[in-house]
Amino acid sequence: MKKIVLMIMIAGLVAGACSKKAVDKEEENPLLSAFNTPFETTPFERIKVEHYMPAFKEGMKKEMAEIDAIVSNPEEATFSNTVEALDSAGELLTKVSSVFYNLNSAHTNEELQSIAKEVAPLLSKHGDDIALNEKLFARVKSVYEKKKSLELTAEQNMLLDKAYKAFVRGGANLNEEQKAKLREINRKLSLLSLKFGENVLKETNAFEMVLKSEDDLAGLPETVVLGAAEAAKDRGYEGKWVFTIQKPSMIPFLQYSEKRDLREKIFKAYVNRGSNDNEFDNKKTASRMAALRVEKAGLLGYKTHAHFVLEPNMAKVPENVYKLLDQLWKPALKMAKKEAKELQAMAEQEGNDFKLQAWDWWYYSEKVKKAKYDLDDEALRPYFKLENVINGVFSVANKLWGIQFVERKDISTFHEDIKVFEVQEADGSHIGILYTDYFPRASKRGGAWMNSFRKQSKKGGKNITPVIINVGNFSKPTGDKPALISFEEALTLFHEFGHALHGLLSDCTYETLSGTSVPRDFVELPSQLMENWAAHPDVLKMYARHYETGEPIPQELLDKMEKAKYFNQGFAAVEYLSACYLDMDWHSLTGAEELDCMDFENKSMGRIGLIPEIVVRYRSPYFRHIFAGGYSSGYYSYIWAEVLDADAFEAFKEKGLFDQETARALRKHIYSAGGTDDPMELYKLFRGAEPKVEPLLKRKGFLQ
Repeated sequence: MKKIVLMIMIAGLVAGACSKKAVDKEEENPLLSAFNTPFETTPFERIKVEHYMPAFKEGMKKEMAEIDAIVSNPEEATFSNTVEALDSAGELLTKVSSVFYNLNSAHTNEELQSIAKEVAPLLSKHGDDIALNEKLFARVKSVYEKKKSLELTAEQNMLLDKAYKAFVRGGANLNEEQKAKLREINRKLSLLSLKFGENVLKETNAFEMVLKSEDDLAGLPETVVLGAAEAAKDRGYEGKWVFTIQKPSMIPFLQYSEKRDLREKIFKAYVNRGSNDNEFDNKKTASRMAALRVEKAGLLGYKTHAHFVLEPNMAKVPENVYKLLDQLWKPALKMAKKEAKELQAMAEQEGNDFKLQAWDWWYYSEKVKKAKYDLDDEALRPYFKLENVINGVFSVANKLWGIQFVERKDISTFHEDIKVFEVQEADGSHIGILYTDYFPRASKRGGAWMNSFRKQSKKGGKNITPVIINVGNFSKPTGDKPALISFEEALTLFHEFGHALHGLLSDCTYETLSGTSVPRDFVELPSQLMENWAAHPDVLKMYARHYETGEPIPQELLDKMEKAKYFNQGFAAVEYLSACYLDMDWHSLTGAEELDCMDFENKSMGRIGLIPEIVVRYRSPYFRHIFAGGYSSGYYSYIWAEVLDADAFEAFKEKGLFDQETARALRKHIYSAGGTDDPMELYKLFRGAEPKVEPLLKRKGFLQ
């Protein structure tokens, strides 16, 4: 059910916005008419801030008229005149929302953030007006109750099930008093989610560490120093160096800076975001959201928010999530403790008598890696020129499915950093459009993601092709050097490209089911699977080439990477899994009281025995995934999908890295199928059996 899915999407992407002028005439507002552009892509240069609010209101008005037409239809409810009609409703609102929220995430400003605040409660009410429409639900329910007598395709059955359950989960069976309470909870949650995300962005942008002395640069590689000098120049600190808590700036500093006090300063600035008792503090917001979610879950008849969220997912119930986490936590923690001892020994070997702290981990892990494997990130970076990595991921897609990527200069973008590619089949036929936006800026939230401006669907016998965007915050060019990214950033690029392929290769009839419209713990399979190719030695030889000489990465470095593949895996797993536990603990609460945020977090981490040398990947006050995104009770999905992707890649290990038969099956049952069937059934159609956990345990070094 598209409009309810849209509301969920909006809650995950929100960050702010406010209208100034009214634009009444449709021809004056480009959002209210067809885009007369190549492939009907967004004409960003024509869209102004004052266009959004009128377009949102018109979109809601038109969708409500479409809903009224379904409800007032005098004919008996059928799949066509009710369920399909419902899937088609809201096209304009979807278009406006897609443009607005993509920009609000990747290129926001105070005006957009103001609009987001203004429109959030309107959209919340609009979504509730549809979800709680008794006559509409009655028609959907009528079709649902006679579905066994209908000759529906598997995809139609899935659409019907999803539509019916969306109403039930949206409160359609509640009484009037309960519906009013649900509306108020939804309104509050939408605004709190906005506030949370906005605070994280502002706190992240507010911090800068300005260094005035070259002595403070001790240990930092030349590329890092050059980047800091350019950042300082951009901020008006000519002749100085600036480091921020954007990861491309912070991580290299933590890895290489010899100044322990400065490492502590930047690390604490990062992990204390949203917890500084200032105007951007998120502690009470997080606690309030958790309490409201308990109320909402209880209202809808669920024990906890986690039970509510997990019901349509592969995991089904919280117990299954905790079971997987527990299975991985014990070996991961054991490995992390061993790693901590190695780092402590390295620090003592240098004559230090302090106890290893979290801000020391990156620094001494680099030293241990160098000592044990003669390998460090800066030795790899020259082989990961951004353009080469992009060509590498395009080549993998080409070798698997013959698809090609043709850069288009005639398609509008919303920032000069963005590139646009037309995606084509091997025969040149059009698949879709891909935007890439890879460099950090103050107007962009942190992290990396994929989103859509238009999802694939089929309407009136016509295939509506997708328009997809990949966004990242990777290392920028410095001085006369191109953008040289880390190997970890290369893995992230491949990951997000996997999400993009999921959207681009979709071959579904209904937008509600197309592309990435799958259970949360299945959606990471297509993305994480691509990381396997990124790290494979044969593929690295294809794209990892020295930015100056063009020579492929030498076998010597590949051998070192292979030997070091289990290095720091304990840290990586513990840092991530602890965040999964924190998410599940917040959303397994049964009481709606507002708890002390940091006290709750400390008890959660104490229960699992998180060691002090490692900080949970996302602390509660900046855990955007669960408080300003769509991953509440769902952060575990990355590791759930890792079980799937490790098992899935075994098929290519068995039959060949680019085996065409396996690739065709992968495209058909995973990348193209969207949410047209149960995800486990789709997986078994591809793999022939349910996944095994052993490939993942082996890959992480937990089974050797």
